[in-house]
Amino acid sequence: MSIETALDALHARARRSPFLHRFTEFNRILLGISFIAPGLTKALGNRFTVLGTDTPVGFFFEAMYQTGWYWRFIGLAQIVASLLVLFSRTATLGAVMFFPIILNIFIITVSLRFTGTPVITGLMLLACTYLLCWDYPKFKPLLFNSSAQSELSITEPQRHWLERIGFALAAISGLVLTLPTRGLGIPFSAPVVIGCLVIGFLGGLLILLGWYLVARQNRLQPQHG
Repeated sequence: MSIETALDALHARARRSPFLHRFTEFNRILLGISFIAPGLTKALGNRFTVLGTDTPVGFFFEAMYQTGWYWRFIGLAQIVASLLVLFSRTATLGAVMFFPIILNIFIITVSLRFTGTPVITGLMLLACTYLLCWDYPKFKPLLFNSSAQSELSITEPQRHWLERIGFALAAISGLVLTLPTRGLGIPFSAPVVIGCLVIGFLGGLLILLGWYLVARQNRLQPQHG
């Protein structure tokens, strides 16, 4: 079996999994949310850290901050990548744009020996790589130059409207929780944190309920043939 055939079979099997479809949506939300607050901070011309220039990390970010428009450009790029990856229609373009940004950030965190941060950025890099693999058929012509390429269909599973509401609630609650970490949005307080956690939990329940209703409807449908 060739590498191309093996990848085709692996991708087809992954695309048939209802769980992986939901897992992909979850990844998109997490990645999209993770870049909005840091991107807004830079786009608005604010500093990213309070560390002094006597530390390697503080010196690096202060030098980046002093570049002015380049600092804002990085922030705008992060925001655009986040918004693109949040929507299914533009998710592939968002993942393509997201990958070099998060790869660069990961290398920076490793090079400057951030404490714990390389683990987070490494997981984000892994999640972005997963999204690129999820859309493998769109990149297949770049990887293989066979004369008779198989047609790989990218089909979306049936989704209940409750699932869409659930993912929206999860994204909103996560965004509200992350913005205050950079001095943006509503200040941190116990009611805000509790409210966001409740909304996020409710969103998760709606996703599971919608998934269950779709699966139940498919089981009840008569089998033909």
